[in-house]
Amino acid sequence: MSLPFWCVFISALLIFIAKAPVAKAMAEEGSGRYDNRHPRTQQNRLTGFGARALAAHQNSFEAFPLFAVGVLMAHVTQTYGVLVDVLAVTFVVSRVLYLLCYWYDLHWQRSLIWVVGLLCSLLLMLSPAL
Repeated sequence: MSLPFWCVFISALLIFIAKAPVAKAMAEEGSGRYDNRHPRTQQNRLTGFGARALAAHQNSFEAFPLFAVGVLMAHVTQTYGVLVDVLAVTFVVSRVLYLLCYWYDLHWQRSLIWVVGLLCSLLLMLSPAL
């Protein structure tokens, strides 16, 4: 499997890794337990770290499709090489940093890192033309 495909796999895992702090925050929320019957209702009550963790988790779902499409566009056009590999790895690193920034309330750093990840996805889509 190619490095960009591994990066897609890791990015998919990051979506679910990002859920762990949300589940922890939900378990510590007012009711003192994770409400598996109504998790979305409980998530809506989260504040502070819990709300940021939920937003980071949801953003992981939002960022993934663009990245996966970018990698697939590069692959189906047989666009390989250092540029595609670097963009894919940079995306993964940016997503890890993005999660950390969200969790630790580093808002402007998070936004900057989000732009880096977005640019990686867009450049992957454009890589066949480069």
